[in-house]
Amino acid sequence: MVYMLFGQVANFKTNSNIPIEKFAIAINSNLKKSILIKSAEEVEERFHSRLSCKRKTYRYVINNSKVGTAIYRNLETHIPIKLDVEKMKQAIQYFEGEHDFKAFKASGTSSKSSVRTIYKAEIMERPDERIWIELTGNGFLYNMVRIIAGTLVDVGLGNLLPEEIPNIIETKERNKAGKTLPPQGLYLVKVEYEM
Repeated sequence: MVYMLFGQVANFKTNSNIPIEKFAIAINSNLKKSILIKSAEEVEERFHSRLSCKRKTYRYVINNSKVGTAIYRNLETHIPIKLDVEKMKQAIQYFEGEHDFKAFKASGTSSKSSVRTIYKAEIMERPDERIWIELTGNGFLYNMVRIIAGTLVDVGLGNLLPEEIPNIIETKERNKAGKTLPPQGLYLVKVEYEM
């Protein structure tokens, strides 16, 4: 199993004379081995890797085996109690659409509005006893994906019913949603731009 951060995009301005097709090689020669630039391209002056994004897809990885793993312990969240994935699949559908996600944001979030649109929300049960929670949206609040994942885990544990999700969204109260799951397991899979 290999975990990758597929969707990381960065931009910067430069006066370098290095041809664009050689840029990734030149940068990689100066980076740690844990970071790798896959490609480089020139973009318009007004492009911003974060602000120009139209859609993002995040994945949260849960190891749902009894004993977990030593090798991937920092790359996924281990929950040894068997989760009811079918109930989680019922619950995740309620997150799709435009909603005020105030109940799913961390305190101290600086965003002026907590209204976001989730275009696609799904749960995939993997044959290796892992559960992937994937959300595609026009933007995400600080810790929003980890809080949604924590809420879905509560559903999987039987602490919440799938039908309670709309009420949690409607109340906009953070204490109604699940806990914030650890950062281990959160991946930015894809970033989409309109250029």
